[in-house]
Amino acid sequence: MTEEKIVLTLLNGTGYVFEVEDYMKLRRDHHVVGALVGTCATRGWSANDSAMPVELTIWETRLLLEKNLAILVSKKDNLLGEENEQELMKRQERFEQRINNQEESLKDEKLKESERNIDKIVAGKRKKLLKQGVKEEDITLDPKEILGEIRKSLKFDRKNALLDIPCAHPEMHDAFKVNFEQSDTSLKYLVFRDLWSRGKFVTCGDAFGADFLIYPGDPLQYHASHVVILLENAKIKALDLVANVRLSVMVNKLCLMAYFVNDEECGEAGQRKIAYHTITWEGDKDKERRTATMFSNQT
Repeated sequence: MTEEKIVLTLLNGTGYVFEVEDYMKLRRDHHVVGALVGTCATRGWSANDSAMPVELTIWETRLLLEKNLAILVSKKDNLLGEENEQELMKRQERFEQRINNQEESLKDEKLKESERNIDKIVAGKRKKLLKQGVKEEDITLDPKEILGEIRKSLKFDRKNALLDIPCAHPEMHDAFKVNFEQSDTSLKYLVFRDLWSRGKFVTCGDAFGADFLIYPGDPLQYHASHVVILLENAKIKALDLVANVRLSVMVNKLCLMAYFVNDEECGEAGQRKIAYHTITWEGDKDKERRTATMFSNQT
């Protein structure tokens, strides 16, 4: 049975994931992370509390298409088109239905809370009547009647309603398939693809002044083990070397340099070979031994 491909939506030149199941599949089965860029509806915008959708990097998008794990579609012609009167009416009806459902749900929750505290409510009403001079034997309080009065008194202000903004489009809609026109033979993409093929989680390294970060497992469970620095060739200035390695030491990671071997030598499928060098301070020898088998000098 052919495995169903993940649908990526083309936005801003890269793929976005709107379905939670698709994102979990990407992360769990294909170790592709992306970045959550949505707003958490209950907390407002926060850099630490992001939600769906997920924005993939251009390299993640290209890799998934190249490995035939996903398809890239554009929906702009359908979703940006002007709606007719009938479609607008249907949309308004669905909106009203969601608001009404929310009203009933809130009323039911308020009633359940009142039922849990009915003894206190009855005792409070009895105490109030006694203060007003009503005799104890004349006081008759029925919990069911009290709950009925509470239900009638509950009012729902539409201004305070929560708007339901779905991540994935709630209705069926048309889209057309999009393909990247040409292959990417840049060092950055080839290094990303090679590291990914080794089973690693690879994410953007901008926050650490690097090109990539390598994780031994899901970033939610592991810290990054390497910062990856891309070089134009095997030559690097001493000042740049010291700066990059010191940076990696400060963030408690290994520094991995990657570059093309030369212009002529090619590996499989006629692609240029990539060389890796892991550089550490003398005090980080133990780290170097633990990761020595992760990378060979050349691929």
